[in-house]
Amino acid sequence: MTGWLHDNVLAPFLEEMRKDRVAEVGRVSVHVELSLTELLQRADEEIGRAASDVDKKLSGAEGRLVQAEARHSELLARRERRRTDLQRQRALTLQSVERLASVLVLPHPDGDSPEVRRLRPNFETEAIAMRVAMDHERSQNREVKDVSEMNLGYDVTSLDLSSGDLRLIEVKGLGAATGTILLTPNERRVAEDRPDCFWLYVVTDCNGTPRLQEPIPDPARLDWHEVSKVAHYYLSVNAMTTPIAVHEELPPYGGSP
Repeated sequence: MTGWLHDNVLAPFLEEMRKDRVAEVGRVSVHVELSLTELLQRADEEIGRAASDVDKKLSGAEGRLVQAEARHSELLARRERRRTDLQRQRALTLQSVERLASVLVLPHPDGDSPEVRRLRPNFETEAIAMRVAMDHERSQNREVKDVSEMNLGYDVTSLDLSSGDLRLIEVKGLGAATGTILLTPNERRVAEDRPDCFWLYVVTDCNGTPRLQEPIPDPARLDWHEVSKVAHYYLSVNAMTTPIAVHEELPPYGGSP
């Protein structure tokens, strides 16, 4: 069991972490080399100017030269320390593995029920919905960034550079014209914490011709239904027409939908 765990789980995980670490350390190394090399060049120039002034026997030139040389030595030592530290950060190893518990994973007893099936993500539908939502935001001349892999509680940030209006957008996709969409507890929490800029974008008909529904500001105010068996929340897309009609009576939100 330990051998299988090492070969199939721990070793691939270590390799994935190593790639991420090496990439990050590489970016830091480039910055360190550029910044410290620039500082060393300035120190060299100051040494040259001070040495020239010493030759001219100008007052205070010797003190400036000593300071410039000390500064140059300190920068060289700092660069070497940073290089050594960054090289050390590239090294990752697996330590001894301690088994804390055993888990038996079984299929959900109600796995074929509609209630459970709707909790399963459809990655193709999600990708289509993300594309449609981001294309819409770009058409509004907004700066758009996909943050869906960062587990922030929303999928897209959209910034209007002229007005400064920011939208934190959670994107949901449906293969058909109607259906059920879900919020995770994290998404629900962020929606409640940031009602000023949290938006819900629902893209329907992702199996045919995708269509973005009217973007919804402050979706936490809608009538979400808690799923007690699994901690998610769902909202009937058909029921969204009523809250949308009420939207005009709410305080205005920045930016165009």
